[in-house]
Amino acid sequence: MLPREEYVEQAYFFRILVERLGQQVPLQELLEQSKYELLASTKLPMAIDLLLSELKHLGKMSSGMRLIGHYFCPFQTFLVASAETDRGRFDYQTALRILAAEAKYRSQENCDPQGLFFFQFEAIARNRLNYDQGLGAMSEDAMYEPDWKEWLLILRRQLGLVDLAELIFVRSERYLQRRQQFSVSDQEAPVLFGEIEGKIAKANVKKDPLYLFSAMQRHLGYPAVPRMEPVDPLPNLIPLMRRQIERLESRVRLLEEENRGGIDITKFYDGKLPPDLAD
Repeated sequence: MLPREEYVEQAYFFRILVERLGQQVPLQELLEQSKYELLASTKLPMAIDLLLSELKHLGKMSSGMRLIGHYFCPFQTFLVASAETDRGRFDYQTALRILAAEAKYRSQENCDPQGLFFFQFEAIARNRLNYDQGLGAMSEDAMYEPDWKEWLLILRRQLGLVDLAELIFVRSERYLQRRQQFSVSDQEAPVLFGEIEGKIAKANVKKDPLYLFSAMQRHLGYPAVPRMEPVDPLPNLIPLMRRQIERLESRVRLLEEENRGGIDITKFYDGKLPPDLAD
């Protein structure tokens, strides 16, 4: 884990990239400008220099993030790499919004593995990213203890065969209490989730996982994943309507000229008439 100030600066860096990408400024220029706005006491400006170099040579920012895996966590690299692929609808702006929200959560004192897990998994599910690669990147995060890493790899294998809510419930204190209630003394797997998480997971078995994430956010205050903003068709619709109106006006003028005695086609030749009309 990095110092808190690093995550604060990361959140600011990703946020200003999102804001300025909408101004049609090239990403290379944004990286060059933004590093001067960051605290020189952090390592982020040096990391941006490497990202800028990789972006100029290879056209990808994710390759630079992999080179400094001790600074950017694997899940951050996974999000950027997913945005750089030509397949799918996951774009840079959505990835940067998620990165900014995640860095902001990591900078808070109440950041815990449970909240980070729900945030990262929801980011994968909501944007239809690769579960195998995403869970593999999550298992390499320094935020998770060895018991967490082992469970994430188990989840990676069992996802799709077993309901996510059930996998969370059997690793919760709620499930442990129920086993103790019935005097079950078998060897227990490490508990990763609290009683409330287990209760919410049990209530969302065989439901859409997005309902589970929403309930966790309502009751436990876990961070929500930024959603893809719908494209506003109005800016493109107004110029299109203007061109159509201009065409209609031209047709109406031609019809009026024809009704008055014919259309004078000489005005379309810019003063250079063909030989048969010049006579």
